[in-house]
Amino acid sequence: MGDPKKPRKKYNTLRNPWDQTELINELKIIGEYGLRNKHELWKASTELSRIRSQARQLLAAPTDRRAKVEKQFLNSLEKIGLLTTDKSLDATLNLSVQDLLNRRLQTVVWKGNLAKSPYEARQLIVHRHIMVGERIVNRPGYVVKGEEEKLIKPLIDANQRAEKGAA
Repeated sequence: MGDPKKPRKKYNTLRNPWDQTELINELKIIGEYGLRNKHELWKASTELSRIRSQARQLLAAPTDRRAKVEKQFLNSLEKIGLLTTDKSLDATLNLSVQDLLNRRLQTVVWKGNLAKSPYEARQLIVHRHIMVGERIVNRPGYVVKGEEEKLIKPLIDANQRAEKGAA
């Protein structure tokens, strides 16, 4: 069964961890999205791998089973915001890690101009200054759904934060 104190890893690492091009690509993505460490990148790539393998299994499935499950699968990806207009399994296979990282709360806050950099966005989220709808979310890796994207707002706006800092 396994020890409850030692949970299963949520990511898979690279097969060749010392490949120069992979190391450079990882560092570039980490800097671009303001990730804390490579574990966050590996979690996103593992999740993408899971999504793509599910799509490949559906493509190989018999048509009667595929029709029902494919619709549910594509709707769940559309709900997350990974697929927009082109809802097909082929589009799912073309997804990249950047597409998944763009759905993180940290990136959405930064690109929504609530923060000047991805690092500031991360700090605002961790310090509980960002609300999604009516809840405070303090996880930068929270995957923002399509309808929640419009509901993201600061708990305290920038002017009030500046006044607090001056006082």
